Amino acid sequence: MSLALTGRRAVAAVFTAALLVPLAACGSDGGAESAGGSTASGVDLTVLAAASLTDVFKTAGAAYEKAHPGTEITFSFAGSQELVSQVSQGSPADALVTADTKSMDKVKGETGTPVVIAKNRLVIATGEGNPHKVGALKDLADPGLKVVLAAPEVPAGKYSKQILDAQGLTVRPVSQEPSVRAVLSKVELGEADAGLVYRTDADSAPDKVDAVDIPDAQNAVAEYPAATLKESRHAEAAAAFVAWLSSPEGQKILRDAGFQAP
Repeated sequence: MSLALTGRRAVAAVFTAALLVPLAACGSDGGAESAGGSTASGVDLTVLAAASLTDVFKTAGAAYEKAHPGTEITFSFAGSQELVSQVSQGSPADALVTADTKSMDKVKGETGTPVVIAKNRLVIATGEGNPHKVGALKDLADPGLKVVLAAPEVPAGKYSKQILDAQGLTVRPVSQEPSVRAVLSKVELGEADAGLVYRTDADSAPDKVDAVDIPDAQNAVAEYPAATLKESRHAEAAAAFVAWLSSPEGQKILRDAGFQAP
């Protein structure tokens, strides 16, 4: 073998090795897929939640993301009946939290096992200072009072009808709203004199509305079940978030916002 041929083979070997080094480095880059097939981009969860959870879930979501780097939560708030319709129509999401168990039961074939994470009670919301001196449920039957209620298919509307019927009261609302937050908004804006909302809704607007308590014997207890959705693309992460809502940290955030223990 000639000396020239040996030299050319040596140069080729060195050149080939130089090409392989950066290729090997790309395979172990932290931004690429790991051995398990997951990426470093994290998980984005979509949670469908009852409108009355708007404020507290924004706080809970921020706390969860801080404690679980790489997980981001996007909430979609609406009346429970609307959320159930979205699930039935196949809207992509990872978890569902409603303001009553009946709504959750309507999509039981689409969810994991629900767990109640909190409870709530109704109050009478009035304009700031309670200008019409509303003091009890019976006052809502006054035909001169503009009362707004949640629509009958909305959990807050069902609870409202339940407690008014139990007292034998006939209330003729000026409007029936698609969510409890819409009821609150009507009272805040002065478009209604009073409305039935959850305690936590009234507490969210202390400078705009007053809350008139309803005795427990005349009230209804709202339960909030949470469940993962079977079509979730992030089943493990969704289950972790739902479980966290029942953890001491999650429960403290709910209690601080005025929700009752499950």
